[in-house]
Amino acid sequence: MNASQKIALVTGATRGIGRQTVRQLAQAGVHTLLAGRNRERAVEATLELQALGLPVEAIALDVADAASIAAAAREVERRHGRLDILVNNAGILLDEVGKAPSEQSLETWRRTFDTNLFGLVATTQAFLPLLQRAPAGRIVNVSSVLGSIALHLDPSSFIYDFKLPAYNVSKSAVNAWTAQLAYELRGSRIKVNTIHPGYVKTDMNGGEGEIGVAEGARTSVRLALVDDDGPQGGFFHQEQVLPW
Repeated sequence: MNASQKIALVTGATRGIGRQTVRQLAQAGVHTLLAGRNRERAVEATLELQALGLPVEAIALDVADAASIAAAAREVERRHGRLDILVNNAGILLDEVGKAPSEQSLETWRRTFDTNLFGLVATTQAFLPLLQRAPAGRIVNVSSVLGSIALHLDPSSFIYDFKLPAYNVSKSAVNAWTAQLAYELRGSRIKVNTIHPGYVKTDMNGGEGEIGVAEGARTSVRLALVDDDGPQGGFFHQEQVLPW
């Protein structure tokens, strides 16, 4: 199937990596739904991309709201009848820097998991029937190298001292979910992988980082567009396979 025939949806896409992922998919010819929890912001971002001649449309989707997820799935089914690509990009970071892992509040843990894990699982469950209607569905779960348990246990690792526990563990759980879903989808035409975008300059980290959002979106876009012989159930940054 040509990219121009594909339908994609990117969550958390009104800004940052998500918005750039929408832009790059649309530049590749994919008809891309820009999803955001705030409909007005989603429409504003979509109009800016449409002004560049890109095939983008807006949709309201709050991954922490079951009713919003269900409504979005119904809307995609009504508009398009299927979904070829789902990029689970929405995420939050609420940990208080400087606090030890045992000192982060339980509310921080719950809110983080509601969006980063439970929202991602719920969104995938809602859209999986539409992905199963596609000739070759693709699911990309945006994780982080900070979810790598192996690297957190390695004193020589560059992330060894980056202990943002609620965020990190939520991303470890996303990686584990990806492995479980990949097992379920083995032998099907749907591929699911998880990615680390890089240390990207975004609002989430106050503009700190080593690369821009365009570079940060590259891995999501690459995995969204893999052929039938592409990977299944992997953890990637660009072409590099990361340790779980």
